[in-house]
Amino acid sequence: MTLSVAAVARRLGVAPATLRTWDRRYGLGPSDHTTGRHRKYAPKDVARLELMQRALLRGASSAEAAKYALAAPAPQPRLISAGPPAPPVLTGGELDTTAPPVGGRGLKLPGAGRLARGVGRAALAMDSAAVQLLLADSIAQDGVVATWDEVVRPVLAGIADRWQHSGAGVEVSHLLDECVLAAMVRATPIVAEPRNHRPVLLACTPEERHDLALYPLAAELARRGVGIRQLGAALPLDALAAAVRRTAPAAVVLWAQLPRYADPGAVSALPRTRQQVRVFVGGPGWARGVVPSPAERIKGLADAADAIERAVC
Repeated sequence: MTLSVAAVARRLGVAPATLRTWDRRYGLGPSDHTTGRHRKYAPKDVARLELMQRALLRGASSAEAAKYALAAPAPQPRLISAGPPAPPVLTGGELDTTAPPVGGRGLKLPGAGRLARGVGRAALAMDSAAVQLLLADSIAQDGVVATWDEVVRPVLAGIADRWQHSGAGVEVSHLLDECVLAAMVRATPIVAEPRNHRPVLLACTPEERHDLALYPLAAELARRGVGIRQLGAALPLDALAAAVRRTAPAAVVLWAQLPRYADPGAVSALPRTRQQVRVFVGGPGWARGVVPSPAERIKGLADAADAIERAVC
């Protein structure tokens, strides 16, 4: 089955004019096109265009992406159909604004690096596979902390800014959260013989449901051989107290993303144990809040990992 220019444009989420430009500049057009006939794309032609699209999402320029698509081994074509319009992608590093709109233009990522821009583009295109590939590349190259600080956080901030100004992008935020969570879980080794004799509890304060940052922290601590117990979001105070009594942890980390959830009462409610428990509070929510003794404020995941490792190992 072959597809028209309009059908391929809808499938890839680009403007028909973009496909004509790719054909004219880079030779990525219908392989059997002859003068006087309508342009029809065969499955192998669409497969090459998808290779180019994936390279663009990874941050390549149009020329680099085209060179890659033409040089790569002939891709296996998939069964193609016109289908519904796809989300827009980027051409030459810019959002194709002639494609069907999906709630606003691109993300504002001032000072962000290539991988962050690629993740932002892939998230806007709702391409979870591309997001996860980029995150995996970043974690393999730079580790989970750098990936969080230099790739994930800028994109999350860009999505939040986009939502604040346009009211659009909640679905993009949810997709990115799920991709980040999956990538961080995959990067978390199982610590069978931890260096610390008593575990570290990672939890959010009561009502705080934003626990995404605890996953890269867990991955980094596990990489350092620190045994942890992850208790997740919105942990009730009685459940937190029960966990402390049952596990006798060496340290407890209470995360608050939003100031209204930075509850000093969560620290005060921790039960006393025979062995000392180091208490750390982290997250933007604690930045200006009261941190009651004996809790210690931690800033950033790298500092948090260092402080916890020193305290328990």
